Amino acid sequence: MSALSPTEEFLAARDVLLLHRTDPAKAAAEFRWPRAAEFNWALDWFDTIAGRRDRTALRIVGSGGPDTDRLIGFGELARRSGQVANWLRHIGVRRGDPLLLMLGNREEVWETMLAAIKLGAVVIPTYTTATPAELSDRLRRADVRYVVAEAALADRFAGAPGEWTGIGVGGRAEGWLPYEEAAQAPVDFTPDGPTRADDALFRYFTSGTTSKPKMVEHTHVSYPVGHLSGMYWNGVVPGDVHLNISAPGWAKHAWSSLFVPWNAEATVVALDAARSTPAQVLEILRSRRVTTFCAPPTVWRGMAAEGLGPRPPALREAVAAGEPLEPSLIELVAREWGVDLRDGYGQTETTGQIGNPPGHTPVPGGMGVALPGYTVVLLDPDTGREVPDGQPGEICLDLRDRPLGLMRGYVGDEARTAKAFAGGYYHTGDLAVRTPEGGLTYLSRADDMFKAFDHRISPRELEDVLLRHPLVADAAVVPVPDPVGLWAPKAYVVRSSGRPDDSEAPGAARAILERVRAELPPEKWVRVVEFVASLPRTTSGKVRRAELRERAPGGAEYRIGAAEG
Repeated sequence: MSALSPTEEFLAARDVLLLHRTDPAKAAAEFRWPRAAEFNWALDWFDTIAGRRDRTALRIVGSGGPDTDRLIGFGELARRSGQVANWLRHIGVRRGDPLLLMLGNREEVWETMLAAIKLGAVVIPTYTTATPAELSDRLRRADVRYVVAEAALADRFAGAPGEWTGIGVGGRAEGWLPYEEAAQAPVDFTPDGPTRADDALFRYFTSGTTSKPKMVEHTHVSYPVGHLSGMYWNGVVPGDVHLNISAPGWAKHAWSSLFVPWNAEATVVALDAARSTPAQVLEILRSRRVTTFCAPPTVWRGMAAEGLGPRPPALREAVAAGEPLEPSLIELVAREWGVDLRDGYGQTETTGQIGNPPGHTPVPGGMGVALPGYTVVLLDPDTGREVPDGQPGEICLDLRDRPLGLMRGYVGDEARTAKAFAGGYYHTGDLAVRTPEGGLTYLSRADDMFKAFDHRISPRELEDVLLRHPLVADAAVVPVPDPVGLWAPKAYVVRSSGRPDDSEAPGAARAILERVRAELPPEKWVRVVEFVASLPRTTSGKVRRAELRERAPGGAEYRIGAAEG
């Protein structure tokens, strides 16, 4: 019997997950990562399925209703990405060259991603809101040689360091090459040699919510193949229509707007997330007959405030990622739509590690179970030993059977890489507790935890209580100095009325603090409330806690047992 080809091995692993899509225990027991030494996802997988059928691969949502959408088939994308790969090679791009990609949700994002994979270039995805300072930092740290960006954003690169070639999309930029020239290149692409599975493919910068952004390096298998775990968690199957709310430049866009749906041979629906209102997202779910939907909790909260309305007619699966879901959202979606809103967990450094897949009824507040291909343990951050059920521990991955979806390391930071992989485990830096049934509940980042009045405080535990109050639309808790308890929890609260401060604010603050008093012991009471118009968040929805910890009070603070102060 002949050995399986890399494509056949990938397909066999994927089909195990599809076969057991509603039986997480059986899927975990039978799934094995494909371990081919050479693999190029764009050539060995995408072009292969494009040759079998030409159903719609990508649907770019237009501004004037479904008739204005741009529909692109698998075959067309395979051909166009071949042209882009040939043109990039013609202008000098070689295997291993770092290429910074900064585009909105337009078809050139997917063309360039596929072309770069075919070429073996290393992609540095970057969001279109990046500042000149952020761009200079990325160009320097990633040693960028080529930039593919919106032509209208070329001015942000003025004076940026390094020797790089700019390629403008959607217009002309002085000194930049026009991307449109790629349309004249040959369609058939021949690689210059095999792609090793451990060759670098992506360098992603983390969101920097607690520290300076790290540069995470992924390989030609860790994201393309590793996202089989995300496909399983999302519940995507061949022929599905998948909508993910995420902006290009964040790892979540590669997760759910590229590899997750196309590993399943599904259609990607793409819209301008930055300009889409909750009402528009709800309309697209219905009019484009979306079957599987992923969005951060901030988007789900916005849709809930808008009013969910009737269930989208084709919707089968609904998930959320980026930050933990509050139970009230899960309950609302179940009541209004009869759909389980399923939480999931992963990092830029990994693919989906933990989640509530189809067939696993979500427990409100629970992040789920380890996904197929991942062995998750909770370790005491101080001793390195496993913690018993019910005790907080750091989420870690056992490296004795290294999950394929794990990064290679942090580029240019050997010390941080060594720390992350210390002791035979990958250390996520996130804390959780495990129930006797094996489910996991997220607590917080390890560096978000703090001691107040000699008790360890998880900000998320307090935020869950705050978010259940009808006056609270959004909330984040951080420590502030306290003369008695060393640190005390302070809540930044966005009022449901949207007004940061008015004559009713003192009464609102008292009502919110009373809710915390009623549900938590005194050592965990929120001691200070400050109303704000909005919380600082990354595009992917994570609260920038470091910014809140460093922020000086911007308005009136309200304290337990004290008048407005």
